Amino acid sequence: MPDLQQNTAATLSPSLGVRSLPMALRAEIEKLILRGELPTGERLSENLLAERFKVSRGPVREAFRALVEAGLLEFIPNRGVFVRQISLAEAIATYEVRAGIFAHAGRLAAIRAQNAEIERLLSFVAHMDECINRKDGAGYYALNLQLHAQILHATRNPRLIATYEGLIKELHRFRAKNIDRPEHLRISNAEHAEMVEAIAARDDMRAYEAHYRHVMNAKVRVMEVFGNADA
Repeated sequence: MPDLQQNTAATLSPSLGVRSLPMALRAEIEKLILRGELPTGERLSENLLAERFKVSRGPVREAFRALVEAGLLEFIPNRGVFVRQISLAEAIATYEVRAGIFAHAGRLAAIRAQNAEIERLLSFVAHMDECINRKDGAGYYALNLQLHAQILHATRNPRLIATYEGLIKELHRFRAKNIDRPEHLRISNAEHAEMVEAIAARDDMRAYEAHYRHVMNAKVRVMEVFGNADA
């Protein structure tokens, strides 16, 4: 991995000073968690991460605190800091909250999306179908994240985007598992097509309903995959 201190100095405003280092560390550790390189339930070592990123332990500790507040890490007294492992029940509750927020995002996107953004959404759906046909689950998942991010961007609502992104970070383990189920991918992408068609038609209520159904159906799919394992 590249030297984080060098990258930080090169890309962040000098006015941020030393405060930029914990922020950069937080972003890098978050990426490791979301990519699964730091698996759920794993105890994290300040020393090892400080050595990996060639920094002192202080900024790593600050990054840990920020990630605990964000819900990605968990501090257990007398034991240490762990990658948070949310239960199936917690995930289901989060899906239900996410459904309402994403439905509103779909409605706003139908009203505010630019034509070029709609073209990108249509392209994402088409390329995701291609990934399904060639059994490229990882490629599908990457495009899925981009499609959702594009819909959120089209809302032009930073507060909505921040709230939604805070929720879905907790759901990475549950969302990513579906790439092993081609039948789930086909159903999910058919839902994406319906969502994008509603946005393209500028039909805000149809978009609201399509986005709501998509997340609630995703909750059912998660229960199918994880129900027995978490019972």
